[in-house]
Amino acid sequence: MRLLGLPPFPDYALLDCGGFEKLERFGTFVLSRPEPQAVWPKTQSPAFWETQAQARFTRNSGKDADSGDWALAKGMPQQWKIRYGHGDMQLCFRLGLTAFKHVGIFPEQAENWNYLYDTLRAIPVEKPAVLNLFAYTGGASLAARAAGADVTHVDSVKQVISWARENMENSGQSDIRWVVEDAFRFVQREVRRGKKYHGIVLDPPAYGRGPDGEKWVLEKQIDEMMSLCAQLLDPEHGFVLLNMYAMGLSALVAENLLRLHFRLEKIESGELFVPFSDGLRLPLGTYARGSR
Repeated sequence: MRLLGLPPFPDYALLDCGGFEKLERFGTFVLSRPEPQAVWPKTQSPAFWETQAQARFTRNSGKDADSGDWALAKGMPQQWKIRYGHGDMQLCFRLGLTAFKHVGIFPEQAENWNYLYDTLRAIPVEKPAVLNLFAYTGGASLAARAAGADVTHVDSVKQVISWARENMENSGQSDIRWVVEDAFRFVQREVRRGKKYHGIVLDPPAYGRGPDGEKWVLEKQIDEMMSLCAQLLDPEHGFVLLNMYAMGLSALVAENLLRLHFRLEKIESGELFVPFSDGLRLPLGTYARGSR
């Protein structure tokens, strides 16, 4: 089990967290938004939070509790850009204030972006094929494309695909294949077609809906999904990366899925975290990854 912290990321910092909230800097702008894992008290004063935050997210009550509203200080834009680099990989993300507290990036995934880039650069294949499932705004897709991979990006939300395409263009990239479809259904079809990929990336939500109302429940479907993905992985040169942000599911769950379904020589698992005050660390999901 490994704990993977945030690699050097000048355009991001976790300033504080606690009281089920987190205070983050994205570029030059500071945001306050909910964080269910921050069960401890804040380490900074209320005055610090009040003066630092330029945008504050508040959840709605009742049936619409999953969404909410942003209160913006003067000069706070609705959209802006940040950058991330690792070696020759230079990525640019357009951020935005959504009604579901997200801003278009999960910074803790930077360590996995590095892993994707480095692993793909080392694969002895001229143009490795990578499948990114539940791909959101494309951080993993951009990292794979920067390494020269042929990338298929699958997400069920058309607007999110458009956002990912914008990030591709902002990063000076091209030729990512965009698929607006339920990930489970897409994988089933790829298995029937006999497709193979050198890398498979999954970042499934706890719950979700496909474009045609398909229902996704992580605990009920992840095992079958991994079984199908095992049939898609190249038998000679391949790797798998599974992320999960579902409270209550251990990193060992992800590791067991890889061990049971894939013939991999190297497997590691653990937690992703972002540091904040005096050695404290905010856990932000589990992962397992392995290669052959």
